[in-house]
Amino acid sequence: MKVGLSTYSLVRELREESMNVLDVIQWVADNGGEHVELVPYGYSVVDNIELADQIKEKAAEVGIELSAYSLPANFVQAEEAFNEEVERLKKHVDIVNRLGIKIMRHDVTAFTLPPEHMTIHYFDEHLEKLVLGSQLIADYASQYGITTTIENHGFNVQSSDRVQRLLREVNRDNFKTTLDVGNFLCIDEDPLVGVKKNIKYASTVHFKDFYIRPYYENPGDGVWFRTVNENYLRGAIVGHGDLNIREIIRIVKNSGYDGYLTVEFEGMEDCKVGSKIGMDNVRRLWHEIK
Repeated sequence: MKVGLSTYSLVRELREESMNVLDVIQWVADNGGEHVELVPYGYSVVDNIELADQIKEKAAEVGIELSAYSLPANFVQAEEAFNEEVERLKKHVDIVNRLGIKIMRHDVTAFTLPPEHMTIHYFDEHLEKLVLGSQLIADYASQYGITTTIENHGFNVQSSDRVQRLLREVNRDNFKTTLDVGNFLCIDEDPLVGVKKNIKYASTVHFKDFYIRPYYENPGDGVWFRTVNENYLRGAIVGHGDLNIREIIRIVKNSGYDGYLTVEFEGMEDCKVGSKIGMDNVRRLWHEIK
């Protein structure tokens, strides 16, 4: 078990240019992290090989691993655009290999979707493209020993059942799931249920937390967003929100999973403070809980 951080947790610092990605890697190492997941927001490596090499060197210098690489993707497109998307993702696979990373998460639909595209009907209608795109990328990545993954993420392929359906249809040994313990809430699935059902398919696990308010209790101002059924969510420091993080850790630990645990902070608090406390809480609880 290794606790680390997604670079997305410090995206405010990256976008404000008060930190660069090399600073983030140093910060994670200085604050007890054992690995970093690269999420290229606030920086880019697919078109900057020099930066990719600097990231790999920096991680080796400070003694932490580069655990995974995550990016958006959308296979629900016309044939020409679909083929262009596949080729775009292959370039990311190449850079992931250059970085020495063995897990790459890609989405399969656009993240921002209207309500009618969040349904099971939309999923069924486009399943063939979701499967084919995922197969093409998994097959390309296999030459490098890279596992590609689908996260429960993006408001369409977000429930545990839809993730499992896609995994089964793609049917590749190197296609698994990035299990995000909090994202099940975006489609109003109980995280305990989602984690129990999908932990055996996980190649890596994201830890995040949310504050939850029902659709009939508007919480007022703040960085709240709505679930598919109009409930309210706001990012929290891991261990401070409404998820049953202790029971989730028990489920993950008792499953035999012993891989990367990646904190993803999305709260309103200072992102460095939130990220540090989140990593500390995950590590502490992992060792405390039987």
